Amino acid sequence: MPLHVTISRVLIANRGEIAVRIIRACQALGIETVLAISEADRDSLPARLADRTICIGSASATDSYLNFKAVVTAALGTGSDAVHPGYGFLAESPELAETCAAEGITFVGPTPEQIRKMGDKLEARALARQCGVPTLPGSEKVHSFEEASAVAARIGLPVMIKASAGGGGRGMKVVSNYKDVQHMFTSASAEARAAFGDDSLYVERFIPNARHIEIQLLGDRLGNVIHLGERDCSLQRRHQKIVEESPAPNITNTLREEIRQTAVTLARSIGYENAGTVEFLVDQDSASFYFLEMNTRIQVEHPVTEMITGIDVVQAQFRIAGGEALPFSQSDVTFRGHAIECRITAELPNDGFRPNPGRIVAWVPPEGPNIRLDTHCYAGYSVPMFYDSMLAKLIIYGSDRTEAVDRMQRALNQFSIGGIGTTLPFLRFIMSHPSFTSGNVSTHLVEDLIHHMSTGPQQKNEQS
Repeated sequence: MPLHVTISRVLIANRGEIAVRIIRACQALGIETVLAISEADRDSLPARLADRTICIGSASATDSYLNFKAVVTAALGTGSDAVHPGYGFLAESPELAETCAAEGITFVGPTPEQIRKMGDKLEARALARQCGVPTLPGSEKVHSFEEASAVAARIGLPVMIKASAGGGGRGMKVVSNYKDVQHMFTSASAEARAAFGDDSLYVERFIPNARHIEIQLLGDRLGNVIHLGERDCSLQRRHQKIVEESPAPNITNTLREEIRQTAVTLARSIGYENAGTVEFLVDQDSASFYFLEMNTRIQVEHPVTEMITGIDVVQAQFRIAGGEALPFSQSDVTFRGHAIECRITAELPNDGFRPNPGRIVAWVPPEGPNIRLDTHCYAGYSVPMFYDSMLAKLIIYGSDRTEAVDRMQRALNQFSIGGIGTTLPFLRFIMSHPSFTSGNVSTHLVEDLIHHMSTGPQQKNEQS
């Protein structure tokens, strides 16, 4: 179906599997694609699939994918009506969104003001409290480790020191002993400054037995906001997600619905537009939940939501950006079955998850019904050393969680990648572990399994 407000050509300011995903959505909508690439990605799969490519800089992300001026210049030079930033890089850059607006280019995402409000964790927490959304006990900005120590003494250990401009697990340190506060404060501050150019920190209570549950939202320019259910993203390593699933297992329907509606309330309070995700931490000991943050972009794990709702979230992004109202109400959204996603990366689990870029000499993915693979890789592709190490997202659908887990186990066993080491062996280990198969997951499960794997019989770093 054509867009009501015409977007005829879009510049995709990203790379890898999400660039392929956006290209596929554009093809379905009849939108011409221009891919902004770095020198390192000239031979990439998305570069082959796009209608046109334009090089915006060297292999360094700073000189290419993180250069918003180069992105807008490329959009103007190619006559692109819109820019889709994907996830990561400039996806949550208010400067990119503002510059696009100033040049008459449609930004496929929320408004610059919404990105700013939710991008600053302290401002987002304050907004959540104003809406009656529960937040973890904590502080405003702390300026010294002495202030951080005072907050820790007030709310009790353990606490987490967090970057207010943070994301992706950077600038986050757990403190379990008062003697560690100074070191952790200094480390988090330096990490935040290097990653975000902003060393502002705050402190909040750390919940050891927690689940990470997030709600997928869609909002249009008319003020309509709906949710597409929740995803459980508890399986993480160093705050980086590894496995995601929907719906979340082992929570009551009452809690599930309360979390969903709380996310919608928060998004409506700022008139949120486009796709976004509100993330919560669930204290499993008290069955209470707390606001973490809002991501004002498409999420890596959006496919599990698409699998159980039948709604194409990326196509919805374009329709909303093009001025269309949401074509369905909350009551029209139905949830069927269960979906699981595994992120497959070029890393060596038995070597501290060291990145392992290189040439893929064999690529044999699983095939069959209810299997989806989002990837930019193929036999002969050379994985560059400059960017994130993700190779693919394997997504499996089942009529229920048991069937989805069984299918994922078989699909992972059938997946063969040669030439580089990958996390496939570790993902197979996770999928067969009783803690996962039972649904008794938590944010510390992956670290426990890493320890279990490292102290048990040694697994070879497979090139599989």
